Amino acid sequence: MWAIGFLVFVALVIIIAWLRVVNQYERKVLFTLWRYSGILNPWLRVIIPFIQTTQNVDIREKAVDVPSQEAMTKDNISCSINAVLYYKVKENEVNKAVINVKYLDYAMTQFAQTTMRNIVGQFELDELLAKREEASQKIKAIVDEKSDSWGVDVLSVELKDIIIPADLQRTIGKQAEAEREKRAKIITSEWELASAENLVKAATMLWTAPGALHLRTLQSINDLSSDQSNTTVWMIPMELLDAVKWFGDAAKTFAQKNNQPE
Repeated sequence: MWAIGFLVFVALVIIIAWLRVVNQYERKVLFTLWRYSGILNPWLRVIIPFIQTTQNVDIREKAVDVPSQEAMTKDNISCSINAVLYYKVKENEVNKAVINVKYLDYAMTQFAQTTMRNIVGQFELDELLAKREEASQKIKAIVDEKSDSWGVDVLSVELKDIIIPADLQRTIGKQAEAEREKRAKIITSEWELASAENLVKAATMLWTAPGALHLRTLQSINDLSSDQSNTTVWMIPMELLDAVKWFGDAAKTFAQKNNQPE
């Protein structure tokens, strides 16, 4: 009886040794006699010890930090740049991530780092700062094409920080300040031009409309009367000034006639 129990125990041990659990978020690449023989999907799977071996591949999305590095822009400005790479292994091509490349994460990081340095060299500094998305898309396209043979799908590449030297930061700050002052002066001059044009139109209307100037004068008197200051303003009619001018011209003409020799 004990022999039967022993055999049952040995059989259970062998069955347990043959079983492999494959989680939902991973796949197992199966090798039989050291040759690729298939992919094990999630569930309890049976393998033959010493004849078959497996290697796990995580198919979840991964975020890999691309280390900061010095790069030279198209206009020969040195800057320090880093990025984040998002990718995942394709479910039906997990064997490529095991067979075609060793240390997948390291390989992705190094290739992205090299590609990022080359792409930065195609942009001037101003373009790089203004067109981060375009630079990221170019890096993604190159890395995605290369990693396709590794069974990897590159989801996105995001440039994190673009660090430039401190003296250049001050220069860019001065440039931005000068540009803001330029726009402010342009806006001010445009406002003054519009104001002058409106004043010309208003003066033309007051001159051509009968009595308009008198009404404007009365309005100015009314505005001054509401002021609580101690200043006294004497308003003289324009007709009185015209009369004074006429008397002055007449007196000058009369004097000239009297001074002529007979």
